[in-house]
Amino acid sequence: MIKVFITDDHAIAAEGIRSLLQHEKDIECLGYAPTAAACLEYLAGNTADIILMDINMPDMSGIDLCKAVKQQWPGIAVLGLSTYNQNSYVKRMLESGASGYILKNADKRELSEAIHAVYKGNTWLSEEAEKILKDYNEGLSKFPVLTRREKEVLALIAEGFTNPEIAQQLFVSQETIDSHRKNLLAKLKMKNTAMLIKFAVENGLI
Repeated sequence: MIKVFITDDHAIAAEGIRSLLQHEKDIECLGYAPTAAACLEYLAGNTADIILMDINMPDMSGIDLCKAVKQQWPGIAVLGLSTYNQNSYVKRMLESGASGYILKNADKRELSEAIHAVYKGNTWLSEEAEKILKDYNEGLSKFPVLTRREKEVLALIAEGFTNPEIAQQLFVSQETIDSHRKNLLAKLKMKNTAMLIKFAVENGLI
């Protein structure tokens, strides 16, 4: 019997998932937690084979919760469950230790297939998530290579720091940061900083 625990802050979504699985002969839904804290509290005294984990939680992102679960209970498989289909979410969830990623619009067959695959130790991605990652990996070759310093500057720009503030943090002159910002805009062919940040986030550059 595959023991599944659901972590989702929307009771209706959790109940919908449970109803999809209730007639599966070899899958048992143990219950659900509406917060990351409640999930960790449950696991402190119980166990599960698989956690269906929403990415958008009120107290902690599913990405961070996945890391915490895998650190403390490496034997529990995590299957990311979300409405988000951006490559950055899929990529970060898998990097955090998730064994798969499925979208919330999945039907009963797809959900069951994902659970069985992950239970056997395989990685499982919904068709849409798999396409997203494939497009992302193919797109990487199209991006110009950023230097380590350019990546640092890009990350700080995305956090909202000004050029003088970035210069102070990195112990370089403001002129150097001005140059890096111009190079980033030119390399990635972006017209302004807002477009640069949006592009970097959507394509997993930061």
